[in-house]
Amino acid sequence: MSVETDAKLFGKWETTGIEHADPSTERYVTVTAVAHTMGRHAGKQFQKSEISIVERLINRLMQTEDNTGKKEQTTTVVREAFEIVHDRTGENPVQVLVSAVENSAPREETVRLKYGGISVPQAVDTAPQRRVDQALMFIAEGVHRQTFKSPTPVAEALANQLTGAANGDVSTYAVSQKEEKERVAAAAR
Repeated sequence: MSVETDAKLFGKWETTGIEHADPSTERYVTVTAVAHTMGRHAGKQFQKSEISIVERLINRLMQTEDNTGKKEQTTTVVREAFEIVHDRTGENPVQVLVSAVENSAPREETVRLKYGGISVPQAVDTAPQRRVDQALMFIAEGVHRQTFKSPTPVAEALANQLTGAANGDVSTYAVSQKEEKERVAAAAR
C-alpha cells in the first residue's frame, strides 16, 4: 500500500469516506491527512480550497492577538478538541468538522446597492467558497467568545462549537450567526 492511503490525520483519524451533505461546498471542503502544508497554496487566489479543512480551521483560530503565529500550539488545541469530540460523539471528528462547516455556512447574505443617494440592502446568494470561509470564521469567533475572560479551555470550547454546529444547534454561535445572516437576507428580498 502507498503512504498516501495509510496516512491518518494526527496519526489517528481517517480522512477517507467523509460524507458531504451539501454538494455545493463539497469541492471547497478538502479533507487530507496533512495538517500543515507550509503555505504552498497561498500564492494563488483560489488555491486555498486545496488546503485541508483542518488546516484552514487551524489558520483561522490563529487570527487572534494572543495566538498569531503559534501554529504548533493551535494544532495541539485542535488535536485535543478532536479527542473531546470523539469521546462525546463516538464519531470521526473530521466528519463532525465537515458537518459543522456545512451547517454553519450561510446560503444568502446582503449587499448594499446605491440608488441615487440612498443605500438599499439586497439579498444575494453566497458563493460556495465564501460559504466555507464564513463558516470557519463563525466557528473561530464562537471559540474566541466562549473562552474570552472565561476559565473554559480552548479545546473544550472548540469541541462545543464543532459538536453543536454539526448537530445544527441554534444556541451555538456559528449556527446562530448563519441564521442571523439568512434572516437579514430574507428581509432584504
